[in-house]
Amino acid sequence: MGALDQGTTSTRFMVFDAGAREVARYQAEHRQLVPRPGWVEHDPFEIVERSREAAAGALAKAGLQLADLAAVGFTNQRETLVLWDGRNGRPFCNAIVWQDTRSAGVMDALQAAGRGGFVRATSGLPLSTYFSAGKLRWALDNLDDFRVAAKEGNARCGTVDSWLIWNLAGRRHLTDVTNASRTMLMDLRALSWAPGLLATFGVPAEILPEVKPSFGGDHFGEVGFGLAGGKAVPLAASLGDQHAAMLGQACFEVGEAKSTYGTGNFLLVNTGEAVVEAKSGMLSTVCFQQAGQQASYALEGSVAVTGAAVQWLRDQLGIISSAAEVETLAAEVPDTAGTYFVPAFSGLFAPYWRSDARGTVVGLTRATTKAHLARAVLEAVCYQTRDVVVAMEEDLGRKFEELKVDGGVTANDLCMQLQADILGVPVVRPAVQETTALGAALAAGTTAGLWPSLGELRGLWRLGRRFEPTWDEDRRESAYAGWKKAVERSFGWLS
Repeated sequence: MGALDQGTTSTRFMVFDAGAREVARYQAEHRQLVPRPGWVEHDPFEIVERSREAAAGALAKAGLQLADLAAVGFTNQRETLVLWDGRNGRPFCNAIVWQDTRSAGVMDALQAAGRGGFVRATSGLPLSTYFSAGKLRWALDNLDDFRVAAKEGNARCGTVDSWLIWNLAGRRHLTDVTNASRTMLMDLRALSWAPGLLATFGVPAEILPEVKPSFGGDHFGEVGFGLAGGKAVPLAASLGDQHAAMLGQACFEVGEAKSTYGTGNFLLVNTGEAVVEAKSGMLSTVCFQQAGQQASYALEGSVAVTGAAVQWLRDQLGIISSAAEVETLAAEVPDTAGTYFVPAFSGLFAPYWRSDARGTVVGLTRATTKAHLARAVLEAVCYQTRDVVVAMEEDLGRKFEELKVDGGVTANDLCMQLQADILGVPVVRPAVQETTALGAALAAGTTAGLWPSLGELRGLWRLGRRFEPTWDEDRRESAYAGWKKAVERSFGWLS
């Protein structure tokens, strides 16, 4: 099985065998474009080219041809919006990334008009620059060529999955329910574009992709990745990255949860066939849908900046030369000496939803070193996760007994130990940490008949390492109280 995992900073292709063991992988980074403060963009054509490069590279490493794969699954960064001309496939602008905040004015106007309650009740999402609908409204207001093409019925738009399917699977304009649920335009219960939401944002339905189940049934087309002499294979699954990770972590039943640490951090808990109303800053979203079956839903807590904070230490400050060095540097000190870092580079997501917040470092003294700051960055990852866990426990009415984790940041043993200490519950890391790609491969394999049911997949999950808490309750609560004070200091920097 093959899986294309198109992320915020890179694209990887992974090959798995029938036992869900990794055979090979190839990863290719793409540029992060920041043309002005608050704007974050990607080159859509670069994303397509990196996808082709990654597929070719992984297959070469594995010594395989594309035709040797039973099927391929796609998984992708969510909320990022691509706009293109349906006649020639040319983008009207760079992709507007999920971290981008240029639609703040759109959100403020809708909030002032009292539309927040309707939007949340229908889509499960709060008014926020995070989601795609505000970005789309901004584009209709500010990009003349796109607006004209939309009126003439020639414009196309979608999240990154739609862009990749269009370019790699034969110009089919499709998306799946998990990605559609992140646009703020889909009726969460009907699993289709909501007329009331389209009217709220002024979006013509004709420019949106068809919404399909995530896997099972007929597939999304066939992909060849432009490989010389390569035979196209079925694109048998497509899911947003966090939803794919739920499958990769075998979170199929009500109450099963995972937290994925990548550029951001995303904690989801399966709520079954019921949409649980989020009351404590969480999101209600689709977990996944297999064709012919009821959708499974989830509560989600989204954190904007986790792994991106480590990249900031590397790229902007030059404190480390590689992401892996942060663990060694942070381990030089036993604690942060009272230093807290709040990575609100573009506001705070769950449970605060404060677009006016900005990055903050507090508690500095003359004795503070770069090691203390590195450790504060790792602790910020963990405190933000605790914020989400606390809020999610309030919505669910029960406590977490452990937390399954995955994603690139989880390779950092110190960070995962800090996570267990700050949460006060065990943190469980699987043997395959790239569960996003694994989940896409498992979904595709289920569609292709390699595994007959989701139940068969549970036995493929394998434990990597379990981290037990070591802090006592006094230290844990005192440290968390300091974090909450630091978060308050980050509020109100934008008016």
